[in-house]
Amino acid sequence: MKNTTKLMSVFLGSALTIMSFSVTAQQLKVPAPSPLQTIKQAFALSDITIEYSRPGVKNRVIFGDVVPFGKTWRTGANQTTKITFGEDVKVEGNPVTAGTYGIYSVPNKDSWDIMLYKDLTLAGNVAEYKAENEVLRFKVKPAALSSKVETLTFNVADVTPSSANIELLWEQTRVAFSVVADIDSKIMKNIESSVVKDSKPYFQAASYYYETNKDLKQALGWVDKAIEQNPKAYWVVLLKAKIQAKLKDNKAAITTAEQVIALAKEDKNDDYVKMAEKLISEAKKG
Repeated sequence: MKNTTKLMSVFLGSALTIMSFSVTAQQLKVPAPSPLQTIKQAFALSDITIEYSRPGVKNRVIFGDVVPFGKTWRTGANQTTKITFGEDVKVEGNPVTAGTYGIYSVPNKDSWDIMLYKDLTLAGNVAEYKAENEVLRFKVKPAALSSKVETLTFNVADVTPSSANIELLWEQTRVAFSVVADIDSKIMKNIESSVVKDSKPYFQAASYYYETNKDLKQALGWVDKAIEQNPKAYWVVLLKAKIQAKLKDNKAAITTAEQVIALAKEDKNDDYVKMAEKLISEAKKG
């Protein structure tokens, strides 16, 4: 009986030790081999968001070995690499509706196929990849990098008001594709309706006309109205000077830029002082 009791005691002690180790192990947090990253870039009138897991090179040959040429790749690790467009765009010239898509690819030495895919649950089960779930497929050419990128990296690069490049960098390879948003027609419609109505966003309207080289005389009229609304807004006054310079009215641009300097100094904003001084220097050159 004593032996039985002793055995039971040893057994229970061992069980408790195992349970304790199990609980401790469950609480242990270690870095993920391919950590998740989400990048969000303000673009056009909305955002571009990319969510993906980031494997490392780890002294391996990636393209042509770990990622075989000629085979469908999830373009990342773990779950589906996803890209979200906040508005309708054109990808490599092809229309794509606002929404979230998986990014799959077929790497080759001299060209890649990039696919936007509807099924966001496929992840790495590429044996079940179905062409009918493709929203878009297009070809791009890879470029060689001069230095190695250890961890798979997606960027939203070369961002302008209406265009950007989505680029993939890994090992010594760069692959990129273009995204373009047709925002001009939307903004023009908003300008036409809002300037006529009570909101009167004169500064924003003038800025857009200046940046997109539209009717600069109209832009000048709007910026004057914006200055009337806020005479000490030196950033608005600087826009007027820039419009005047673009209209080749250098004398007026210099006078207006001098007003910017006075107002910016009053507000102790050296950045605008420097911008105005640079404009004056350029205007004096003709």
